Amino acid sequence: MPIYEYVCNSCGDEFEQLVFGSDKVIKCRKCGSKDTVKKMSMFAMKSGGSFRGAGKKASAGCAGCTSTNCSSCGT
Repeated sequence: MPIYEYVCNSCGDEFEQLVFGSDKVIKCRKCGSKDTVKKMSMFAMKSGGSFRGAGKKASAGCAGCTSTNCSSCGT
């Protein structure tokens, strides 16, 4: 059961929704409209001590970093 990001075309609200296999129509939590669109989402993973996001290599300053929080190193 993945969590997807949606945007409502009626009110512009952006929200996340846990989607079950039987969920065909996603309603906006703010206005109740069924005119919602799934957003393209990026993912990130940590591999070998550096962060990588959706096919992009981490910056050189992060190569030796072992932190799980990028804001802690300031690069």
